[in-house]
Amino acid sequence: MDYLALIDKYYATQTELRHILVTHSEQVCRRALEIARRHPELNADMQFIEEAAMLHDIGIYLCNAPKIYCFGSHQYIEHGYLGAELLRREGLPRHARVAERHTGSGITIEQIVREELPLPEQDFCPETTEEKIICYADKFFSKSHLDRETPYEKVRQNIWRFGHDAILRFDEMEKMCL
Repeated sequence: MDYLALIDKYYATQTELRHILVTHSEQVCRRALEIARRHPELNADMQFIEEAAMLHDIGIYLCNAPKIYCFGSHQYIEHGYLGAELLRREGLPRHARVAERHTGSGITIEQIVREELPLPEQDFCPETTEEKIICYADKFFSKSHLDRETPYEKVRQNIWRFGHDAILRFDEMEKMCL
């Protein structure tokens, strides 16, 4: 599957937004593949990890995040499920699951209801090995600071914002990925 051709379909070449998306996705992809290589016992699908990591944020252009050149009409927290809808239309349901489940350490239906998030009322928590690896790898790279990796302490601090259950999910992913 040619993920760059799919990115080209939705992102104009030579734009700052496309540069941000591709650079961030490459960073996440490298980290995710490194984790999978380090843990052959996980039997992770390496080709799928590469493709899904490159496409996990494909929905950002639909959201309003001017600092990263996104001028859509949706809230940024919606980028995962919006990207998933796009990937399903492209015939990529497995890739769609990664897109919709990579935010934070996953988002539960309880959290959606409690915080009145603008998301469909369903669980968006990573379940498969590949989903967890990509979700974990994503936490270390910011689209607004492409020049550096997010330090581990800051990653944990960011996850804590989502509550105790979120940090437990992150810790589970960490055990698998270290």
